[in-house]
Amino acid sequence: MNDRDLVKLANDVRRLAYAPYSEFPVGAALLCADGTVVTGVNIENAVNGLSLCAERVALFKAISEGKREFVKIAVSCQSDHCRPCGACRQVLHEHAPKLEVLMGNPQGDYTRTTIAELLPDAFTLEP
Repeated sequence: MNDRDLVKLANDVRRLAYAPYSEFPVGAALLCADGTVVTGVNIENAVNGLSLCAERVALFKAISEGKREFVKIAVSCQSDHCRPCGACRQVLHEHAPKLEVLMGNPQGDYTRTTIAELLPDAFTLEP
């Protein structure tokens, strides 16, 4: 799947988000090393700490389906070039420290970076 299609998919799934509190729907599309794509959306809760971001939903779905190797993730929201939050950066880094990140917008434009660039001093169990 090419980058534009991955960003488009992240945009398309945003409509499935459950964001009644923030009214800020986010979609994510995670490309696994075997070529499959797993999507996720943000799911909010009245207790904000119980909410989940789209990136983590996609990653956790993929892991629960037996996927362990990830190539890139596209993230899209209603603002320009949607960036993963700090919690998502840490979780993504743990499972895919070389992950490519496409930060998209509703028009399908995106910027490219890596999870290591977004979180240069990630917490790891390695000394």
